[in-house]
Amino acid sequence: QVQLVESGGGLVQPGGSLRLSCAASGSSFRIYSMGWYRQAPGKQRELVARITSSSSTNYADSVKGRFTISRDNAKNTVCLRMNSLEPEDTAVYYCNAHSPYPGINDYWGQGTQVTVSS
Repeated sequence: QVQLVESGGGLVQPGGSLRLSCAASGSSFRIYSMGWYRQAPGKQRELVARITSSSSTNYADSVKGRFTISRDNAKNTVCLRMNSLEPEDTAVYYCNAHSPYPGINDYWGQGTQVTVSS
């Protein structure tokens, strides 16, 4: 069982930066692939960035070059650094843990709101 708690959301002006953090409880954090998803009003939840257990990363095209995902296995945390934020980045951001073992459901955090507005 894994519990995920996000923090760091808020209101920021266009061009600004935010850092989201996700703290994971439970064992074996290091084996999970960790991701950040977002969901804007009226839209489907979409993958923003993912980091595997071996720290390989991938990003949505819309955030490449602006966002950076990282993990600290010693602290059971995964972070998303967001730079050059745009109004289109406004959404609820969710932390996700994906197990490498078949039949294990993904774990999700409760979400944190990011609003980019002047």
